[in-house]
Amino acid sequence: MDQRVTCCVVGGGPAGMMLGVLLARAGVDVLVLEKHKDFLRDFRGDTIHPSTLRLMDELGWLDEFLKLPHQDVKQLYGQFGNTRIRLADFSTLPISTKFIALMPQWDFLDFLAEKGRAYPKFSLRMDAEATDLIYDGTRVSGVKVTTPQGPLTVTADLVVACDGRSSIMRKAAGLVSESFGAPMDVMWFRLPRLPTDTEETQGRFDAGHIFIMLQRGDYWQCAYVIRKGGDAKVRAAGLDAFRKSVGALLPFEADRANAITDWDQVKLLTVVVDRLNEWARPGLLCIGDAAHAMSPVGGVGVNLAVQDAVATANLLWQPLKEKHLGFDDLKKVQARRSFPTRATQRLQLTVQNAVIATTLARTEELKPPFLLRLFNHLPFLSRIPARLIGLGFRPEHVSDAIRKGKGV
Repeated sequence: MDQRVTCCVVGGGPAGMMLGVLLARAGVDVLVLEKHKDFLRDFRGDTIHPSTLRLMDELGWLDEFLKLPHQDVKQLYGQFGNTRIRLADFSTLPISTKFIALMPQWDFLDFLAEKGRAYPKFSLRMDAEATDLIYDGTRVSGVKVTTPQGPLTVTADLVVACDGRSSIMRKAAGLVSESFGAPMDVMWFRLPRLPTDTEETQGRFDAGHIFIMLQRGDYWQCAYVIRKGGDAKVRAAGLDAFRKSVGALLPFEADRANAITDWDQVKLLTVVVDRLNEWARPGLLCIGDAAHAMSPVGGVGVNLAVQDAVATANLLWQPLKEKHLGFDDLKKVQARRSFPTRATQRLQLTVQNAVIATTLARTEELKPPFLLRLFNHLPFLSRIPARLIGLGFRPEHVSDAIRKGKGV
């Protein structure tokens, strides 16, 4: 079975779905392939940052988008030992969307899928896994796909790999990444939230421990940060020991941790920070996590992937539509997105080394670093991380041509 499209997007995550919708809106024939049957799976990137909310506004979708269940986060707080610090204040951002929206990623993706279906050039195929690349000489010309109905061959002028940090497409193309390491992994789980609990999304930093709590309405999404490769050791110590350790970090009664009744409730996120040296080959482009796996520091991975998608659509919709896409066009995407990627990762690595690694290795009483202590004396400093987290380096805007919806 064969199918021909102008652009084949591999991976229906935030980067892939956003790119597919924007290209179709511009009139480009695009197919998005998603290997799962639906979007209802254990995502961890549930933060929609102000930069992404602004894109929703530019597309005229913000009011509808914010009708989906979500929680607004206007400030981020950290507890360092006995010292509480406001780390970021998004209410000071120079845009209308002055908050982070905590929203299940499947709702975000379903929303984009619904918007995509309004455009005749948009197709989304679920339960379709791209397994290999097809070449015409040295140029990528399509992908081989496995579906329940049998194998599928998709040929395209461009294949865009949005299939995550373990990208099959980038591996098949022989693209080489540089790894920067990480001192931690993260154990994710939920705890029930009571109406009397605080509303604040917050982090707790104690000697040897880091614990993050995201307010998700009737539950807390919790991140228990451990030393790199320490998952087996934590589990070997037993569930009771884990519950006791979590309970000691909670800002309310410790027995709330008893809601963890089985290790199956605790999921491991193996932290990887890497970046491709080259994002493209003739006929193939990698964006999002397929091009650069981000640290969870700042929760910016989803939003950086969305920014990649916007830049890609802005730069490539016209050469794709007019059938004169060249390799130089693909290299423009990396040229555009390389600086924000590098700058963000450099900042994340600084935090990993200066704060996270130091905290996890510490055995005596923890005090916040001097720079963070200044935040309590000079509150305006919280605007800086708000800007870096909320908008990032070189935030993208949807081009006028795409905003006007030439694909309708």
